[in-house]
Amino acid sequence: MFRSDLWVSAFVRRHNDIGHICVVSSKGDPIAGQILIEIDHLDGTLSLLTPAPATARREGDEDRLFVLRFDHAKPEDVRERIAREAKFDPDLWLVSLEMRGDDAGVTLARP
Repeated sequence: MFRSDLWVSAFVRRHNDIGHICVVSSKGDPIAGQILIEIDHLDGTLSLLTPAPATARREGDEDRLFVLRFDHAKPEDVRERIAREAKFDPDLWLVSLEMRGDDAGVTLARP
């Protein structure tokens, strides 16, 4: 598994290179910190991607697997969830991405 800091750095660089605004809002453990991705759709809604549980992983899955926790939700609901996650795990990374679309370029867990 790639280090969290290297994965986040590549994710941020890739999105900024294609014209999205992407920043690290909170730095976590550089080696194994979990990564949350907050997507601002620029229409008053946010989505939140969180790491998928280990039980969702299947053979051949990508290095990082995410699940869509909130989809075009109210910002206060998403930020409340992020605050709860940070309270539970202060070593997490929070990446904030602004984009109009829905494809953040990560692998989502299959239902």
